[in-house]
Amino acid sequence: MDIYIGWDSREPIAYDVAKASIEEHTSIPTRIIPIKLQDLVAQQAYTREIDPLASTEFTYSRFFTPWLAGFKGWALFCDCDFLFFGDVAGLLKYRDPSKAVACVHHDYTPKEGLKMDGKVQTTYPRKNWSSFMLFNCEHPSTRQLTPERINRESGAYLHRMQWAKDEEIGEIPVSWNWLEGWNEKPSHGKPDAVHFTNGGPWFKDWQNVDYAAEWKSIAERIDPDYKPI
Repeated sequence: MDIYIGWDSREPIAYDVAKASIEEHTSIPTRIIPIKLQDLVAQQAYTREIDPLASTEFTYSRFFTPWLAGFKGWALFCDCDFLFFGDVAGLLKYRDPSKAVACVHHDYTPKEGLKMDGKVQTTYPRKNWSSFMLFNCEHPSTRQLTPERINRESGAYLHRMQWAKDEEIGEIPVSWNWLEGWNEKPSHGKPDAVHFTNGGPWFKDWQNVDYAAEWKSIAERIDPDYKPI
């Protein structure tokens, strides 16, 4: 499985932990690739102007996943603020060739305010659907996600998945994009993938969130000198 993870220069440790947690639990070969905005800019593939409402460097560059995969096969995208407990082999069953993309169909309506790093918390339909997307890169609707279209279209068009018909958006169980602070904890076991959407343990003011200890254990293994920002 090819897995693309959004990378942000302000929190590289988040990417490192997400990657390590996938590798720790997978039973299938995986190729994990960071989506770095500066690389796409250097290639002149990404030409959008800076959006003051963009909360991460991969707010829009995530939609380059099918293009980066050469519009071949299936590819997973996820934000960097994930911690995996599940085996990504479990996602293979959701590869429906009739679908352009599959994701968790959240009904997520957080209160307006500021997120962990001072960014404005915005609310919109299908919020957080695009934080974890299993792309059918060869589907005609997905093949519309060319650099030209990604650079031209609005955030609403991209994040609300208006590039695909409603019936082309498959559904993945919530355990694969479990929103910390929003979704109920499982009665037993752990979610397959925890999403620290409001703030993660790499921020000093977010040390007491659910599954912070597990996240910090991996971070300290990667970098013994790691300190929250």
